[in-house]
Amino acid sequence: MGCFMNLLWLLFGGIFTAVEYLVASLMLMITIIGIPFGMQTLKMAGLALWPFGKEVRSGERSGGCLYILMNVLWIFLGGIWICLSHLAFGLLLCITIIGIPFGLQHFKLAGLALTPFGKDIVGC
Repeated sequence: MGCFMNLLWLLFGGIFTAVEYLVASLMLMITIIGIPFGMQTLKMAGLALWPFGKEVRSGERSGGCLYILMNVLWIFLGGIWICLSHLAFGLLLCITIIGIPFGLQHFKLAGLALTPFGKDIVGC
């Protein structure tokens, strides 16, 4: 069932979301300062490509000062807008019963988009 849902996700917009994150990741990695942020958008691209059957968890290192500082920078440099866009799509998709599973995936992406540093994506 998970593979079928992932294929539907890809067909109805997931591929575009993943490509957007991939392009953003490559653009951020042009500079040395942008590499940590590019790695986080690459993490989100992987989740946006195949979200069903994956879970976002806080890693053991997520409470460190560097991760907190990087998350604060991330939020102010655009993470809040990415999160709000995923929340809007999630709410829009949850209007219908058929769209609820896809809306829940957008909520998962919104949580990762708000504070990606120190988070790990694991298969369930």
